Amino acid sequence: MKRTSIALSILAAGCAAAVQVPDHLNPGAQESLALVVPAKGVQIYECRADQWVFVAPQADLFDPSGTKKIGTHYAGPHWEAADGSKVVAVVKERADAPAAGNIPWLLLSAKSVGGEGSFSKVTSIQRVATTGGVAPKGGCNRPGAQARVGYTADYYFFTK
Repeated sequence: MKRTSIALSILAAGCAAAVQVPDHLNPGAQESLALVVPAKGVQIYECRADQWVFVAPQADLFDPSGTKKIGTHYAGPHWEAADGSKVVAVVKERADAPAAGNIPWLLLSAKSVGGEGSFSKVTSIQRVATTGGVAPKGGCNRPGAQARVGYTADYYFFTK
């Protein structure tokens, strides 16, 4: 798989790191990066028919330095900023995370569903730099039981 470096950087623990993103996860040429948002939370899984099934994310969103909470991420999937703006999205493309044991990287097609603010003009979202979040290994034997698996990711919000 050919990888291309997009001219983006993320702030992780106070230092910038370049992100290599597979070509098919890049947004349209007419879109530009508006905001990079680190997230920390859980991926929620439920035991159904002896297997773990993804239910929803639940995460806090932070400013680029990772110190100030600026919003939340939850089922839908929705991203909601503290300013009241919201965006909902659907998965358009996916790629395995570069390191095993991490949830996939995604390109999502987005639309605003809230008031004016930081998320109101978002058209695409990338989920990259993921750590953790994969379903528990092995089957499950208690239907309805939930597993909350910790994860982190960076969400890149794009606008036209």
